[in-house]
Amino acid sequence: MDNTNILIDVRSDTVTKPSAAMLQAMLHAKVGDDVFGEDPTVTELEEKVAAMFGHEAGLFCASGTMANQIAVKAHTQPMDEIILDKTAHIYYYETAGFAFHSGVSVKLVDGERGIMTAAQVAANIQPDFDWLPKTSLVCLEHTSNKGGGTCYTLSEIQAIRALCLQRNLKLHIDGARIFNAMVATGQQTADMGAAADSLSICFSKGLGAPVGSVLTGSKSFIRQARRVRKAFGGGMRQAGFLAAACLYALENNVGRLVIDHDHARQLADVLAELSWVKKVWSPVTNILLFEVEDTVATVAQVLDYLKENHILAVQFGPQQIRMVTHLDVTPQMVVRIGEVLKAYQPIA
Repeated sequence: MDNTNILIDVRSDTVTKPSAAMLQAMLHAKVGDDVFGEDPTVTELEEKVAAMFGHEAGLFCASGTMANQIAVKAHTQPMDEIILDKTAHIYYYETAGFAFHSGVSVKLVDGERGIMTAAQVAANIQPDFDWLPKTSLVCLEHTSNKGGGTCYTLSEIQAIRALCLQRNLKLHIDGARIFNAMVATGQQTADMGAAADSLSICFSKGLGAPVGSVLTGSKSFIRQARRVRKAFGGGMRQAGFLAAACLYALENNVGRLVIDHDHARQLADVLAELSWVKKVWSPVTNILLFEVEDTVATVAQVLDYLKENHILAVQFGPQQIRMVTHLDVTPQMVVRIGEVLKAYQPIA
């Protein structure tokens, strides 16, 4: 099959399209009015995900950003402060929603590729003075997007959890790609749930659903989260059509994530041999970051070249490009991307 004219989109794993089988699951979903708590498919998804992670309840949300911002709002009070890595999605890509919605400030930690240690968290907890914000919440991103798909080890999460319990802080895990992390590390859902007060799990990235995230936690937390979701305009009606896609993704698309991880490693191996590539961040999951040698090419030049060859990637820093592999990227497409990268001749 000739792949030279097929568009290959590796800008993100959010660009996937529902498969025929997923669309059939959506078409045949049983639905009701979820604001009244009457959509059986939404309820099934919420209960299934919560049980997987050992939490009491779940809440279906329109996006990972909504789930994260609901968690911040439900865990904090205005004038509180949350601790996150300086590259965290909640800080970097959610339009300062923590300030807009919750009236809280942030304490940014200089982690290693998006991964914080318990010692770093401890060093950034505010003393109890009335002229300082009150530290109340720690947020971890697992995997780290700007870190290049990096993962926390279970022991690192548990150490931060122990610190939070000791200092009476809540712990939220932004698990937008948490199944990628678990496939890569062998971690178990129950261990993740036991280590966090709340989790957000996204289905519209590597798992291939068109829309949807689930926020999990205790019954009292989710009760408050549901009120916050309504205030955010997130109360959905016959949302079971969307929840059905998430259920299908959960049941069929988790195990295959290892393929995406392997594809990212294959591309990293190609990039590591190219003279115009200054640095390649070793991929841990499905996110591949590399830096273009600034003496020979710009990011714009490389992206234009890729686009001319029907490949879409995205700028991720002054000289950095990101590619994200996903279920719509076939092995043949990976070979094609590699061939195009090898053929690039920077303009002198």
